[in-house]
Amino acid sequence: MNAAPALNPALAVLVVAGALLATTSPPAQAGRGCETKPVSTETLVRSLELAERTARWLDTSGAGVVLLARRGQNLDAYGVQWSHLGYAYRDERARAWRVVHKLNHCGTAESALYRQGLAEFFSDDLYRFEAGVQVLAPAAQKALRPLLEDNARAATLHEPAYSMVAFPWATRYQQSNQWALETLALAMEPSATDRARAQAWLQFKGYVPTTLRIDAMKRLGARVGSAHIAFDDHPNAQRFADRIDTVTVDSVFRFVQSAGLASPAQTLPSVP
Repeated sequence: MNAAPALNPALAVLVVAGALLATTSPPAQAGRGCETKPVSTETLVRSLELAERTARWLDTSGAGVVLLARRGQNLDAYGVQWSHLGYAYRDERARAWRVVHKLNHCGTAESALYRQGLAEFFSDDLYRFEAGVQVLAPAAQKALRPLLEDNARAATLHEPAYSMVAFPWATRYQQSNQWALETLALAMEPSATDRARAQAWLQFKGYVPTTLRIDAMKRLGARVGSAHIAFDDHPNAQRFADRIDTVTVDSVFRFVQSAGLASPAQTLPSVP
């Protein structure tokens, strides 16, 4: 039997996280059901190594706020690389990076916003241990930082009702990547003080969601078996044609670059 890898003390420091924005503390996941299983030491070490590697890259990037993505699920069948998106910003007082992102409560259709350290962000049972980073333009960083540091402002456009495939141009539900995208709209357009206005700004600026091909049987199975998946906010014409539009990390990365709000997204080398 192989011995479990030792936990590097330097990596262990990254376990310490920032304060939660959420006042409740049930287990949370990014668009997944509730699966309880022990975490192996090897998985923990790989998560911490990814967090450390990402922190080093961020420290040398010169950026103060970035979009940060992880691969929590295998979405290759849909032509999608990244599963979950958050904002990472440099907390100068703590001399550490914090991630503000949205998670749904395990096994439910309810969600909350969280402020976590890099180690926690990358500890969500990843499909692949790699990170996607997109450095925002200086104007976007300047607009987002005070918003992300303020719990109330960060939650301005947060909708607790969660669906993993929420329609981008509706307000009944909101998924994690959608919160991040709409919050960007709020930061860049002060008049976008509600979700409808934020979505109007995104349409005006040319945001194009990802279209997933999901047939009726898959939709039925997903809806019956998962509280956090709903399709009733999608237009009937598109839904019955098996076309499900939603906000993916990949589509956000493309939009933010095309809108001149960020440099191209980069994939950091994966942890073996």
